[in-house]
Amino acid sequence: MYANASGPVLPGPNDPCWCGSGRKYKKCHQPKDRLALLQGGTAGPQVANGSAPVRPGVVSPMRQVPSHIVRPDYAESGRPQSKRQQPLVKDAATIARMRKAAQAARRVLNTTLAAVRPGITTDELDAIAHETYLREGGYPSTLNYHGYPKSICTSVNEVICHGIPDSRPLNDGDIVNVDVTIFLDGVHGDCSETVPVGTVDAESLALIEATRSCLMAGIGSVRPGSRICDIGRAIEEVAAVSNYGVVRAFVGHGIGEVFHMDPQVPHYYDRNASTVLQPGMTFTIEPMINLGTWRHRSWPDNWTAVTADGKRSAQFEHTLLVTEKGVEILTLDPSLPQPFPH
Repeated sequence: MYANASGPVLPGPNDPCWCGSGRKYKKCHQPKDRLALLQGGTAGPQVANGSAPVRPGVVSPMRQVPSHIVRPDYAESGRPQSKRQQPLVKDAATIARMRKAAQAARRVLNTTLAAVRPGITTDELDAIAHETYLREGGYPSTLNYHGYPKSICTSVNEVICHGIPDSRPLNDGDIVNVDVTIFLDGVHGDCSETVPVGTVDAESLALIEATRSCLMAGIGSVRPGSRICDIGRAIEEVAAVSNYGVVRAFVGHGIGEVFHMDPQVPHYYDRNASTVLQPGMTFTIEPMINLGTWRHRSWPDNWTAVTADGKRSAQFEHTLLVTEKGVEILTLDPSLPQPFPH
């Protein structure tokens, strides 16, 4: 990867092309991009909606967590000790703790989203979320998870996921996903939403609403006896109506005392995702839906994933519990009724 002063970060010659073709960059768009740069234009994916490509800003130091807050096992070292392979079915006591953590995560998310406006930086949103985690008595699950430097993820416009909060201010017309996870009473609660910043174009608003519909379709497929692959099938059916791309590289996950555990939850149909759902299982569904290709590129920070064609992406996420009758959305806003049998 190398920097392009007038546009996004470009692939190296032997990296996959940003367009999603699967070909090496040097055999695909590199000649055209070089010509564009020589002519004073912008190389690489051309971001839609009239906005400039998202560029990384300055990342401030990690925020501190008071010593009385109980920490996950990776908080100091950055290396999780627990393995993904954990019991899939939770007992009643663990489920009770997860309901509490999930609702705390919802409050952190609501507080942070209420601050979204043109001009605020994503680092300022991180500060608001961080203080809200602490008021809840919980630890920001992302903080130092495999070295991640912040307390939330903020993914703007063409950023698919894992955007690092920094000094970049949000602009009128942007869209931003805020992803919140809290570690409270020994378990994690995880949720996210994408919202418009100021006045946003119709295409982006349609993407946001379709992504929300994809999430709800996936959740609606959850019931005892169904399979993980049914979730991806339901999501793809909704996305296909608008010819949107469903991201494949990043998936939902089991959650509980471990942040990311089995089962993995693809948001596209994968017949190999054949795990049968049972009451007491808890996991996230978090589809990432793109206006264009489902393919992605990674920034040199090894966290930020962006769409390969520069078009916008949206995401919504809930933490779920499989019940005897169906599914309970643990991170649902308490002002809303549960939408499915539970």
